[in-house]
Amino acid sequence: MTGLLEHRPALRPDILLSPPLLDGPATVHLVKDPVSGASFEIGPKEHFLVSRLDGSRSLAEIGAEYGRAFGRRLGEGNWQQLLALLGSRRLLAGGPPPPAPAPPGPPLTGGLLRGTLRLVADADATTARLHRALRPLLHPAVLALLLLGCLAMEAVLAASFGELAASLWWLLRQPVPLLAVATLMWLSTALHEFAHGVAARHVGGTVGEIGLRWRLPVAIMYCTVDNYRFLDRRRHQLAVAAAGAFANLLFLVPFCLWWAALPPDDDATRRTLGALLLLGSVQALVNLIPLPPLDGYTMLGHGLRVTRLAPASSGYLRLRMRDRTAAAAYPPHARRLYLGYGIGSAVLVLLLAAVLTGAVWYAATA
Repeated sequence: MTGLLEHRPALRPDILLSPPLLDGPATVHLVKDPVSGASFEIGPKEHFLVSRLDGSRSLAEIGAEYGRAFGRRLGEGNWQQLLALLGSRRLLAGGPPPPAPAPPGPPLTGGLLRGTLRLVADADATTARLHRALRPLLHPAVLALLLLGCLAMEAVLAASFGELAASLWWLLRQPVPLLAVATLMWLSTALHEFAHGVAARHVGGTVGEIGLRWRLPVAIMYCTVDNYRFLDRRRHQLAVAAAGAFANLLFLVPFCLWWAALPPDDDATRRTLGALLLLGSVQALVNLIPLPPLDGYTMLGHGLRVTRLAPASSGYLRLRMRDRTAAAAYPPHARRLYLGYGIGSAVLVLLLAAVLTGAVWYAATA
């Protein structure tokens, strides 16, 4: 046993460990092998041990730290079990090499009505090139100025809501301008996805895939960020999630300047731009609502350090109605969070339905 405790094992340096995440009544950490893509969950005690396997500390030293933190010593069997698990998953430095990643599937999957088309062979390299080109714009001072500009634009548009709503009602009866606005909105959606990827690269994330996904008659771009859950800083996770809506607002700025510069008697162009500005603003702001699968929901999960927020809240509320004793076993902060989100999301859905009904009535009678 002494020989085992003197051993100084180390995780492979590329292994990813997530911050603590609330998952139902439990707190978990995610462990991911970026080579194979395999991931699994561990508890706080296991994370305490795994995160200290850096090759500089012996198992005896880590065990002493564990004893001080949790009030119990680890036996030889505990260490053997943990090291066997890590070894079988090829996560230890100096052990067998990790399995080669599975080759990418065919770029085109699915059929005519629904499917996916991968557009680039190396999404991470493509996003890295975009990031290098856009890096001057990603300085915090520049981003702050751009954000202020977007907020000023939204204030102006909010003050002109009546005109914009009337423009949208007009647009719905004009096929040619409607097609032009729909095309621009689709382009804004594509920029939204690329913005997630560029933001991920900027804060140390990686991008797994860029492609086109369709469920006819709808076809949209997508950008998959692989390791946002493993970013150390919460603000970096929030930035990646918010980048898409920010890009949608930036896309509208030149059109807003054009709209503002037009005289009131330039009827068709001003109305077309007004409708675009209203639809684009709704697209960006709706994405910030904390309901799945929107970006605002992802941001809330990052901010609260919780995974599967909506299903976990639903599960807790069902359990609370069925068995209050079992629900009381949840930690106090989990009970508050899940109850608050369950009630808040229901109220939010009702408010959104009321706002949408009011907006339709206002546009129809304006």
